[in-house]
Amino acid sequence: MTSPFNFLAYEQPFFCEIMRIHDLKFLFFLLLFLVFLFTFSPAYPQNPVHLKAVDTPNDKGESITLALEGLSEDPAISEYEIWRATDMDENFQLVAKVSSKETTYIDTGVKDGIRYSYLLKYRKGADVLVSPITGPVISRGQWFHTQRVNVLLGVIISFIFILGFVRYAKKAKKLYIRPISGLQAIDDAIGRATEMGKPILYSAGLGKMDRVATMASMNILSSVAEKTAEYNTPLIFPNYDPVVMTTAQEVVKEACSRAGHPEAYHPDNIFFVTQSQFGYAAAVDGIMTRQLPATNMFLGTFEAEALILAETGNSIGAFQIAGTDSTIQLAFFIVACDYTLIGEELFVASGYLSQDKQVLGSIKGQDWLKVVIVFLILLGGVAGILGFNKIIEFFNVG
Repeated sequence: MTSPFNFLAYEQPFFCEIMRIHDLKFLFFLLLFLVFLFTFSPAYPQNPVHLKAVDTPNDKGESITLALEGLSEDPAISEYEIWRATDMDENFQLVAKVSSKETTYIDTGVKDGIRYSYLLKYRKGADVLVSPITGPVISRGQWFHTQRVNVLLGVIISFIFILGFVRYAKKAKKLYIRPISGLQAIDDAIGRATEMGKPILYSAGLGKMDRVATMASMNILSSVAEKTAEYNTPLIFPNYDPVVMTTAQEVVKEACSRAGHPEAYHPDNIFFVTQSQFGYAAAVDGIMTRQLPATNMFLGTFEAEALILAETGNSIGAFQIAGTDSTIQLAFFIVACDYTLIGEELFVASGYLSQDKQVLGSIKGQDWLKVVIVFLILLGGVAGILGFNKIIEFFNVG
């Protein structure tokens, strides 16, 4: 019996031939279409330049950093234009013009919390090329500078050292501080003035109250005034600055009360002279030649008048103790005075004289911090010699 579908067996070559013909026609027309597409399609200028906008890291805000990528060094392109727009105003406005040698641009004309978009525009021949729009970007201020972690660690270590030694000083019976001859001589200087029945002249120099040396001088004044109140020895303090004068009056008044002799405080002995440098020097010299103090104390900030004061005091035979934060004037005090506080001896004097354990603990903590700093300097030097750049980079402050 013959199947009704057997005719396909006889007709199959015919159908295959038809399919081959259609396939060939399809391929032929596809090839013609591709040739036409690539041959006659209009050529648009290529623009590889684009922007990358990010919020400027580690800043206080109001700044966006733009990375300019793909800039051409073609001499036909003289400059690139950076355009900016906001969500509130979609019209782009020209911000800056940069050369092809610049790879970054920091836009500081933005405000925090506003969304900004950017594009780059430049001219090449008759064509004006525009980069894709980048953004939106929002500027914000950062709370923490990520490149200053080493500074944070240094602050934490400093707090640990100082607070640790302060706590240790409060528990310890005695904390050793290197003897400072200039400070040990203060008692002898006050005793000498008391025995001779002459006053003590004290000067903080030309410094104002915002100077660290002046603050240290006020701390020393407190201890000196307490002892002069006990011995009933006059204390004369001519001042260059009226604010320092007011502070000194309060310091001496409190010291006299602490010594149990509030009547020893004489505000007229602590007075303002002038804010003229050499006028002040002349006034103090006049006081020394008239009052003939047994002891002179020059502790604070001094400048060119240092030698004038010290030489005048030496000429009248006064016992002189000096200290200043000016390294230039130290030489004059050293040759003309009996004792001179050098360097940080002026700043540690308050703790040394008062024996306040909290101050002494702070001094010891700072001394050990200096030891750590010296060790780190040596470590950095060795690391640099051996080529360990990672260690050196850790100490860089961005």
